Amino acid sequence: MAKNLVQDGGIIAWTNVSGANVVSGQVIKVGHTIGVALVDIATNATGSVDCTPGRVFTAPKVSAAVFVAGEKLLWDVSANSGAGAFDDSAATPATGDLLGAVVAVLPGTNTETTCTVMLTPGNATLTA
Repeated sequence: MAKNLVQDGGIIAWTNVSGANVVSGQVIKVGHTIGVALVDIATNATGSVDCTPGRVFTAPKVSAAVFVAGEKLLWDVSANSGAGAFDDSAATPATGDLLGAVVAVLPGTNTETTCTVMLTPGNATLTA
C-alpha cells in the first residue's frame, strides 16, 4: 500500500458549513460535484459523503422536469424550497447550479418529485 494513500474510493469526509443539519441520504453539493450524505451531519460537524463514480441514488426532482435516461441533469440549488432538486439539461442554470454531476438512470416525467441518478464526478459545470 502506498504510504501517501489518504482514503479509498469516493467516500469523503465533509464538514457541514451549510448552516443547516444534513440528514442521511440528502444530496450534497461539494464544490464542483454532487455527493450523498451517508450519515446525519450536524452543522459544523464532519461526516461521510459518497461521491463514488457510478453510484446510483434516488434524489429530489423538479416536478416539471422531463428528461431521458442518460441525460446530464442540472442540480438546481434554489429548487425544492432551497433544499435543491434535479432539473433537465434544458433548464437555465442560475448562480450555484451544477450541470453534469449526475446523469439520469431512468427517464423523468412531469409531476414526479424524485428521480434515479448516477454520480458522475469530474464532469460538472458550476454556474458562477
